[in-house]
Amino acid sequence: MTTLSEVTNLLNERGYTKNLNLESTHLVCEGSEMKLFPGEFIVDKHYRFEGPSDPGDEAIVFAISSSKHHLKGVLINGYGVSSESISDEMIQALDERNTENKA
Repeated sequence: MTTLSEVTNLLNERGYTKNLNLESTHLVCEGSEMKLFPGEFIVDKHYRFEGPSDPGDEAIVFAISSSKHHLKGVLINGYGVSSESISDEMIQALDERNTENKA
């Protein structure tokens, strides 16, 4: 898969149907007031996209699941310079290699 839309379509087919938005200390499920804090979700997989010449084209897609909230969703964020300012706890929670949050 080479495009952002191909990855998001595949994740949607695999049940990652919720759109998630990044806040500084938590994730928000689009269309609801549900908030997911570090320790309440895990990153099952992430995909990084780099623009061929424009750093503004860089993005990262997270496949996120939460057994506490019974959901699977997708978070798309800028990467590098265009990334959001988030807490250290959120940075650690979004690290797919971090096994402390995986239960």
